[in-house]
Amino acid sequence: MTKILVTGGAGFLGAHLCARLVADGHHVVCLDNFLTGNRQNVAPLLLTGRFELIEHDVVVPFDADVEEIYNFACPASPLSYQADPVGTLKTSVIGALNMLDLARRRSAKILQASTSEVYGDPQIHPQVETYWGNVNPVGIRSCYDEGKRCAETLFFDYRRQYGVVTKLVRIFNTYGPLMHPRDGRVVSNFITQALRGEPITIHGQGGQTRSFCYVDDLIEALVRMMASEAAFAGPVNLGNPDEFTVLELAEKVLALTGSNSRLSFVPLPADDPHRRQPDIALATARLGGWVPRVSLDEGLKQTIPFFANPAAAPAD
Repeated sequence: MTKILVTGGAGFLGAHLCARLVADGHHVVCLDNFLTGNRQNVAPLLLTGRFELIEHDVVVPFDADVEEIYNFACPASPLSYQADPVGTLKTSVIGALNMLDLARRRSAKILQASTSEVYGDPQIHPQVETYWGNVNPVGIRSCYDEGKRCAETLFFDYRRQYGVVTKLVRIFNTYGPLMHPRDGRVVSNFITQALRGEPITIHGQGGQTRSFCYVDDLIEALVRMMASEAAFAGPVNLGNPDEFTVLELAEKVLALTGSNSRLSFVPLPADDPHRRQPDIALATARLGGWVPRVSLDEGLKQTIPFFANPAAAPAD
């Protein structure tokens, strides 16, 4: 049994990761300040006896005797991180520093949840890990994009300067149960609008593309990355390489929900990427042949009932 710290562990991805780690027999310490995380996401894990839930902000130093750290603490939806851009930057940068210092003190392995947003509005397609990106450093999304880019630098510098065993993954669009219904991301937006019979809000003409990875596929890759050889630091793209337009996603959601919602087209937000698709050749080669298994249709079928159940979706 390994003692593992998960920051941001009550959020969407963090909660799924905590559940997987507990199911695998580990003892998990979950840190969350509940800015975007939700206690009910992880409440069932408290009954296992191998799960601790601590309210804490990673901007404040923290200490625990742990062997592995997954750093997931940061608002991930544009609505959340743009509401407090300075706080987002502090979480990304100071939070990463605090977790790296903890890993250094405890000789723990540490994995950073970075993002496809480090590629900005990419000029190459699909995106490979060697691409340095096309990011606006002063735009409204910069607090998240540049915060994550700075955290990546810190992880590699701590590895080179102090010998910390670091792992870096760049996560592309991921969806599934436990997403907040009002987090502002396209899958949750479309499903909640369709279920309520509201207009489906599509930015631009819907021709921009995304690649949607079901959460279970992502969690499998994260666990494999942490277990990979110490010499392999990444960065590694994690996502589903199947590319869909936003309009195609809307049409799938309408069909699967049986909704009569109409499509409503609104202007594109600033710095919104036009195309987003991961090249996952490195992940497949280094993570035991990992590839996503769940198709978009199947994943949506597993996700829609969560949003349709008022008791499951958080109201806050």
